[in-house]
Amino acid sequence: MDAFHIAPLLRTGIVAVWDVVCDGSGDHAGDASWQESAHLVFPYRGLWVRHDGDELAVAEAGQVLLANAGTTYRTHHPVPGGDASLVVQVEEAMLRELTPPALLCEGDAFVFAEQRLRLDARASALVAMLRHSLREGIAEPLEAESLALTLVTRSLGPRTAHVAGSTTGRQRLADRTKLVLASDLSRRWTLAEIAAEVGVSPVYLTQTFAQVEALPLYRYQLRLRLARALDRLADVDDLAQLGLELGFSSHSHFSAAFQQAYGRSPSEFRDAVIARRQRKG
Repeated sequence: MDAFHIAPLLRTGIVAVWDVVCDGSGDHAGDASWQESAHLVFPYRGLWVRHDGDELAVAEAGQVLLANAGTTYRTHHPVPGGDASLVVQVEEAMLRELTPPALLCEGDAFVFAEQRLRLDARASALVAMLRHSLREGIAEPLEAESLALTLVTRSLGPRTAHVAGSTTGRQRLADRTKLVLASDLSRRWTLAEIAAEVGVSPVYLTQTFAQVEALPLYRYQLRLRLARALDRLADVDDLAQLGLELGFSSHSHFSAAFQQAYGRSPSEFRDAVIARRQRKG
């Protein structure tokens, strides 16, 4: 595989979507066509870090990165294994209509004021559904546009998106913690082990991570595992084995967590994707 592979999935008058896969050996393309306009990046596999001057954003599943037109970002890959993201671009007038003013800089130009937002579980499920539908060619343009706009609306909406931020030092601690967890999704970390890896006390780590990310460490790790499950569900036969590979103690544990997060069981989600393939075929 090339270091950076771009697969165009959709292009209409108002929406464009790309599936972007990086093997981790090079920078994310700085000359990609979407760089000309503001766009949203939805990581769904692996982890990478984006630098905007002195600011950085850890890009992993469960986040959306907001990118401004004409901005060149530096990237690096602290965790091996590569990464993949869905890039969504919406026509600027419509994107302006969808974006709450609080997320924009003052002035006439369209400029995001934040680097990234956290997503809720339903928005993460929409990322997977949109990607599977477009990759398999089972979504008509109107349906695909609707899915993409629903995803953007839910991602930017004040009820489901939360600015991920705190003091610089606490944000960096949270980001280092994310790198530790993402390095081995199947490992059943203890709080003391994670704290030792990032060089702080367990109590301080617990309090700081919850303050910065608005959820406890164990919930964050669960979200990482479930996001990886979303990415792989349509292409695996043994769901029990998938759950074990992702660190769940049993298939029932995996199924219950998935059901609670996404409103349907892993088998129901997989069957829905397969059924859409068959209808299209």
